[in-house]
Amino acid sequence: MTASHVMTAHEVGMIRIYMKPGDRGRVAGGVKTFFAGKPQLYRQVVQAAKAAGIMNAIAHNGHYGYSNHGRIQDEGVEIANPELTMCVELIGDREQLETFCRDHGALLSGKVMIYKHLERWRLEAQALDQREIVPGAEAVG
Repeated sequence: MTASHVMTAHEVGMIRIYMKPGDRGRVAGGVKTFFAGKPQLYRQVVQAAKAAGIMNAIAHNGHYGYSNHGRIQDEGVEIANPELTMCVELIGDREQLETFCRDHGALLSGKVMIYKHLERWRLEAQALDQREIVPGAEAVG
């Protein structure tokens, strides 16, 4: 059987940034921001990643665990636990991720960050030679 698609691989990286859901980001001053409060850090990181052109950014909630040698935390039964570790995962080129972390050092300072090498796979339709479709037929063109 002839494959209908071609797969190519491209090296990318992933960084996981661990934080608490209750961690707050930074805002520029002003009356409006004073009354609105500081945004949640994980939301601010995802929005900054989008603005920086990072390929993927997603926030994962934790259910049970700890980070940076802290206490083990559990998901609350009735109320969400603001101390339970979560992570924001960013996927892109290594250089782009490094630049992002340096540019947003004020937000990310003190957070546990883990980098991992990955491959991004792409499938693309392959142009089939007519001989592959009809055995014994001559190629067209």
